[in-house]
Amino acid sequence: MNAEAQEFLGTFISESYYFYASVFMLLIHAGFLAYEGGASRTKNVLATMVKNLLTLSSVGLAFFFFGWWVYNAFPLFPVSGGILGPWTNPATNETVKAAMAVVETSYPWSPALAPNTADHLTGVFFFAFALFAMTTASILSGALIERVKIGAYIIMSIVLGSFTWVVAAAWGWNPFGWFYTAFGYHDFGCSAVVHGVSGFFTLGVLLNLGPRIGKYDERGNPRPILPHNLPLTMVGLMLIFVGFYAFLAACLIFLPGYTRETTIYGTPMTLASIGVNTTLALAAGIIGAYISSKADPFFTISGGLAGIISVGAGMDLYHPTVVIVLAFFGAFLMPKVALFIEKLGIDDAVGAFGVHGFCGLLGSLAVGVLATGYPQGEGVPVTGFIGQLIPTLICVIVLGFIPGYATSWLLKKLRLLRVPRDEEIAGLDIADLGVEGYPEYSMNWATATVTAQNRAEAVTGRLEPHPGMQE
Repeated sequence: MNAEAQEFLGTFISESYYFYASVFMLLIHAGFLAYEGGASRTKNVLATMVKNLLTLSSVGLAFFFFGWWVYNAFPLFPVSGGILGPWTNPATNETVKAAMAVVETSYPWSPALAPNTADHLTGVFFFAFALFAMTTASILSGALIERVKIGAYIIMSIVLGSFTWVVAAAWGWNPFGWFYTAFGYHDFGCSAVVHGVSGFFTLGVLLNLGPRIGKYDERGNPRPILPHNLPLTMVGLMLIFVGFYAFLAACLIFLPGYTRETTIYGTPMTLASIGVNTTLALAAGIIGAYISSKADPFFTISGGLAGIISVGAGMDLYHPTVVIVLAFFGAFLMPKVALFIEKLGIDDAVGAFGVHGFCGLLGSLAVGVLATGYPQGEGVPVTGFIGQLIPTLICVIVLGFIPGYATSWLLKKLRLLRVPRDEEIAGLDIADLGVEGYPEYSMNWATATVTAQNRAEAVTGRLEPHPGMQE
């Protein structure tokens, strides 16, 4: 094989690796579709699933028009430089010059994103990051089911998936990002950059959205609203697990000419370590949540995801025994966090804050405790607790909770956030789509069940509305 053929083979392997990793990431969204559809009641199953499909389309397009550019343009802003764009002089310094070479490939009009036989990699990296963005936005989706207006949800998913998360990634997950260069921040598997941001964004939205009708009794005590198809929900989470292996594999960097695999920070790691530690985190997380929740099926399988997220930030640094203990600990606490949130009057339909917000926060801070002192790039601080704490708080509060609360508060004031009471009681499948998810119910015993359920909710709806509900 001549040198030209060897060079092409290296490029093709990298191109293929990220292409197929991104294709497998789509299984996360097949999983979200099943997970949230199963978690909803029969009268909302189709509306829930359609909402998930619209996440892919709206965030995918928004990420093309500005999200991809935000990731490459914001790493220096506001600490060590400005927002990079057509107005920036690349000759300012060597860092700006190097960063601008990437920024110029991320404009929507860039030839790097068009059919271009001279550039095999920019497009597959866009593909991978677009899937990251869709996944981040989809975390918001499940918590809001059965009462959010679809237009409001799309606006919020674009804000989260194509801007606030992307800024967090630019600062904390980009080799030029100031979280990394100034603090030595390390978040290989996106514990705070993805999950912390999305979990706390979701919490901000839930405060304005209010609980589903019938979720709380007249004394404010929570009532269970059970999934209409728990087995489908569990299958959905299994698909999410498969997609997560691909998500984490796509976090690994291997480019033409490289002699080793690295993290996005340039530190060494292997694909094999992802296989070992993800598997152990999944297993330990399920056991932790099983014990903590006293064998509740919904929390038990969610524990697998909680375990992976709890170790995600330091997955490339931890010994397997550390992974087992940390994943068990995070997943053990997750159901208790979810129930605590519920007792506060916050109706998180799938426990998204407990899994993503709490475990994302835990996973990011754990690096500062369990892997402190790890050396990174030349001139970059070693990992440490303060170096993890400050960026993590910026992720969850500045880029997560505040934008989520502010966006949903504005939509609420415009009366665009929540569906009317009669539509919520009737179900969003009929109200939004004009079709039932299970039309055969109208011809059998289930009619009586559904009718009785709606009648009970109508009675409950006469109770004093929650402060977060619109008239």
